[in-house]
Amino acid sequence: MHFSRSLRVPVPAAELFAWHERPGAFERLAPPWQRVRVVRTDGRITDGSRVELEAPLAPAPLGALLDPLVGLVVPTRWVVEHRDYVAGRQFRDVLLRGPFRRWEHLHRMEPEGRSASVLTDAIDLELPFGAAGRLAGEAIARAELERLFHYRHAVTAADLARHAGRAPRTIAVTGATGLVGTALVPFLTTGGHTVVRIGRGAPEPSSSPQRRDVRWDPAAGLLDPAALDGVDAVIHLAGAPVSERWTSAHKRAIAESRVQGTRLLAETLARMPRPPRVLVSASAIGVYGDRGEELLDEESAPGVGFLAGVAQAWEGATAPAAAAGVRVVHARLGVVLSARGGALPKLMLPFQVGAGGRVGSGKQWMSLVALDDVVGALSFLAMREDVEGAVNVVGPKPVRNAEFARALGEVLGRPSFAAAPAFAIRLALGREQADEMVLASQRVVPKALLGAGFRFEHPTLEAMLRFELGR
Repeated sequence: MHFSRSLRVPVPAAELFAWHERPGAFERLAPPWQRVRVVRTDGRITDGSRVELEAPLAPAPLGALLDPLVGLVVPTRWVVEHRDYVAGRQFRDVLLRGPFRRWEHLHRMEPEGRSASVLTDAIDLELPFGAAGRLAGEAIARAELERLFHYRHAVTAADLARHAGRAPRTIAVTGATGLVGTALVPFLTTGGHTVVRIGRGAPEPSSSPQRRDVRWDPAAGLLDPAALDGVDAVIHLAGAPVSERWTSAHKRAIAESRVQGTRLLAETLARMPRPPRVLVSASAIGVYGDRGEELLDEESAPGVGFLAGVAQAWEGATAPAAAAGVRVVHARLGVVLSARGGALPKLMLPFQVGAGGRVGSGKQWMSLVALDDVVGALSFLAMREDVEGAVNVVGPKPVRNAEFARALGEVLGRPSFAAAPAFAIRLALGREQADEMVLASQRVVPKALLGAGFRFEHPTLEAMLRFELGR
């Protein structure tokens, strides 16, 4: 079976090839619904280099043919070798071990004049089980490959556009292992930036000059300013998850992880002889509290409640960096949608068993944003010199909860007529957490981002869901 798909991009072939060759390209191109994990990689695409992958289900297209329960119990292992490397033009992936009898994937980049190029992905594969496998699986395989490469080419085109005209920088990232961080780091490295990951664990060895690790301990106040020498920007994402049950201990962890870490980072930057030019510090639209029908932008006053109080203290902890002349941006994140984790998989569960629908009255407003637009916005805010202060990182069109339920049911092909009453949510989570995280109404718009010229790739709810779920 042969499959081929091409994409024209307004960048030279050399830059298109360089994007694929830089660390993080595989992570950027792996669709979120596949949950593929890199077990081992040589970090190169030159002849003879290898990458080993693992997936709970066989990566598409075979995953569509296997029993999901078997796939979850017996992970599929792929070993792929790179061959036919021609710098600036092509490379080929050849399956050495995996679920297919044969799999070869040629990546070819051909110039189209001086400032454009064409990417062609050509795959030759042979399904298992001989003639029976071909009869049963080729139509499914072709459909899954269409789905896969629609996603990959959309990411490639969007990333190249977002990196266009931006000189490489050294960017430090906290929270690099979280949902947003694991998407942000490969986005930055494929764009040619060097990433310094600030984390609690021991630094991991890396063969790439585009990544190094720095250890910190916010509770003990440990972060070496010298380790950040030469950093141009910091994107601060670290913080304990808010989705876990709000016990007294976890509420304390939510607050302390944000305020202590931010204060340590800001004070460290302030002590540096040459501090970074910008600190993009994550915050949340929870700062606005439950505001009903009120339309909220960056000039709206803070609200009340636990999350609103945490967000205000969180943002206030950046003061030492601002006083030292660092441009500070408070990136107030909305509900981030990704099939990889966060809110969306939890929200999908009742729909997948046929019990999806609105929560509470369904009238409460939700301010949503696709993970890829969050990543793009964080990079945009780090690069732009004329944006500072509060910035709402949400899609441009907030929706009511009932509208979200209808759209998710339609995209999944599942019913959405069930309803979860407010009292049941409060019993499950406790009144405070239910009221602030699930039942609160926050109709937030990204006035500052739009005013600065940021372009959303997935501006509507349906666009977000179809992109993240590959539907």
